[in-house]
Amino acid sequence: MKTIRQLMMALALLLPLVAANAASMTYTLQVDGLACPFCAYGIEKKLSSIKGVAKVDVDIKHGLVVVTMTEGAELSEQLARDKVKDAGFTLRSFSRIP
Repeated sequence: MKTIRQLMMALALLLPLVAANAASMTYTLQVDGLACPFCAYGIEKKLSSIKGVAKVDVDIKHGLVVVTMTEGAELSEQLARDKVKDAGFTLRSFSRIP
């Protein structure tokens, strides 16, 4: 049930992004360890430093991070894992939203 709730939250965050950025790639990252606004800022800063990242949205309560890339740019799971680790967190899952 918790996973379904998290998926619904991710979809709610993504729906406006997908409509506005039909040509850009969007990814959902499930991150362990997010607990406060400072955590959100730290992970947002690390992920935003990746070339091609247009927007990073963090849902602290559900541990979800939505990364939207600029048109033509893609995000690899390994790069996302490295940046999340550099920020002091653990990447639990990585998925691309079609």
